[in-house]
Amino acid sequence: MGTSIVSNVSKVFSLEDWILSSPEHTEWVNGQLIEKNGMTLRHGQIQAKLSTYWRNYMNSSGQEGEVYTDVPCRTNKQGRRPDVAYLTPELLTQLGNSDVLPQSFPLIAEIISPTDKAEEVFAKAKEYLQSGCQEVWLVLPESQWIVVITQQQRFLLTMGEVVSTQTTLQGFRAAVEELLT
Repeated sequence: MGTSIVSNVSKVFSLEDWILSSPEHTEWVNGQLIEKNGMTLRHGQIQAKLSTYWRNYMNSSGQEGEVYTDVPCRTNKQGRRPDVAYLTPELLTQLGNSDVLPQSFPLIAEIISPTDKAEEVFAKAKEYLQSGCQEVWLVLPESQWIVVITQQQRFLLTMGEVVSTQTTLQGFRAAVEELLT
């Protein structure tokens, strides 16, 4: 999830511009086009594994909806691209044809890169929760933690423990080591 400012943007790039064109591997943050970088092989592995686990559970439990990776959404003030996101069947019917989801996804996971700053990561989670998200997972591969945050609760889980969804995609559970190794 590491980020850097895109230096070759010659004009002011507005949130509306980002929504219209949504350049790959970018987010629109505080008036600037930011490139998402810092993805490692392990980051990609965890992203693929988590999206597969969520999708398989969604299908086997009959909950429907859709699981995405690196897709654009708009928060109350930014243009974001979560690493893994789940859209409920209701919102899929209502908003699923949008090029950019006009709100946060109900369930989001961000895989944290070694270059990410803690304050920025937690500010992003808060931003998601203020924009329609019900649950955010912050996955920290290096420290082997998963932080689950909802409006009312926060959980810190590590190896030997089981992480589960709290508000969306009800009933999903997985051992932390299954996701991080």
